[in-house]
Amino acid sequence: MPARRPRAESFCIHEDAPSTADTEMNESAALQHDDEVDREDDVEDADGQESECSGSSEEETAETSRHIQDDMERLQDTFAGFRHKYRLIKRIGEGTFSTVYKAEDLQYDSYDNSWDLDREVEKWTPPPLRSFPSRSGASLGGHAPPRRRRPKYVAVKKIYVTSSPSRIYNELELLFDLRGCESVCPIITAFRATDQVVAILPYFRHADFREYFREMTVPDMAIYLRSLFAALRSVHSHNILHRDIKPTNFLYDPASRQGVLVDFGLAEREGYDCKPCACHDQRTREALRHRKIQIEGGYPREDTRPARRANRAGTRGFRAPEVLFKCTEQTTKIDIWSAGVILLTILSRRFPFFNSADDVEAMVEIATIFGSRRMQVAAGLHGCMLETSIPTIGKSGFSFEGIVLWSTSRGTDKEELSDDERLALDFLKRCMDLDPSRRISAEQALQHEFLQMGLESSVEGGSEAEEDDEMDMLKV
Repeated sequence: MPARRPRAESFCIHEDAPSTADTEMNESAALQHDDEVDREDDVEDADGQESECSGSSEEETAETSRHIQDDMERLQDTFAGFRHKYRLIKRIGEGTFSTVYKAEDLQYDSYDNSWDLDREVEKWTPPPLRSFPSRSGASLGGHAPPRRRRPKYVAVKKIYVTSSPSRIYNELELLFDLRGCESVCPIITAFRATDQVVAILPYFRHADFREYFREMTVPDMAIYLRSLFAALRSVHSHNILHRDIKPTNFLYDPASRQGVLVDFGLAEREGYDCKPCACHDQRTREALRHRKIQIEGGYPREDTRPARRANRAGTRGFRAPEVLFKCTEQTTKIDIWSAGVILLTILSRRFPFFNSADDVEAMVEIATIFGSRRMQVAAGLHGCMLETSIPTIGKSGFSFEGIVLWSTSRGTDKEELSDDERLALDFLKRCMDLDPSRRISAEQALQHEFLQMGLESSVEGGSEAEEDDEMDMLKV
């Protein structure tokens, strides 16, 4: 079967030939399905703050639905032959740089589908029915009509035309390089018409993080984090920084206990556009760790020093300290910090845990936990100074044990923590070290005792997923 992706190692985007009259939609494919009620929530936006309109009227809801439907129609009209390849069903996500739709793959059987993780399960079909004569004399079974294959779904990612061509190409190229990696969303194909680029990705069933994280036990947390760190190990082994690790970019299904890392729109290769930073100098780190930092008061009236430029991409509340301090030599350890924030969110039962409006507030939040002394040392690693008179920021900060006990209303007695929670907190400290060089790596994390929990348990959730998929079969 022909493959949708090129066999060669080079990466390229398919460009559809321009067409003034697209072929009509394969209406018969849409009419085969009943008009069902859509029961899935939309995926959160790029900032992880999905707006909820609890008091919206029916007219506003209908207007939004018409707007989404119009967007889907325009997308299908943009590419020649799109309606024969994919049948858009609904919008499942909308972010800063793109909109994602769920669609049925109408030509699934005509291509190489090595990306499909469900192929191995579905190839085990039931044995044929025995033949029994019917009242009319015809044989039942043996000549029974072939069983219709279950619909296959994909995610159609429409990248906004306002995105720079280099950013779009970078995302698709990284996805191409990461094909076949564990727990990482592969790319099926991509194509372009003038300035509009669309990427086709597998559709992964998942639940809203806010609906299940408060009910997770410590073994559940370990299984969740093990899947996430397996993805990070794959990504980091290719020297790639994801830069936007957060719950909405890790699609997790509690029923099957499987997750997949998505959205590489901010990802970049390690070392790209970097300059040396003091945090990678061992002598600098030791000097800062063993001496008291002296902060000179006041600021120069006319500061002639050039402004420091560094990549600050990411989502508020999940950026690592070195990103906030504009480190010019950031590494894959920024993703480890973000994963640690997810674990802290689950342990504390608070989402979002950090809720800053800008980088300064983000530093204040982190300094409140770690204390001004350790935060000053962390600033010095990157050639910065930090001084604050905010009364809520103490010199020593707070322990993660105390934070978890307080946030879960269990007082201050650390004996209230279970052995499993202590293990999780030890892992958390390794992830959220202010010094990136001392932070645990993804490979090391997978060897930690905490992530070994729950390995023996498994849950079968395939039947429910298949039933839910049938509820998404809507006319378009």
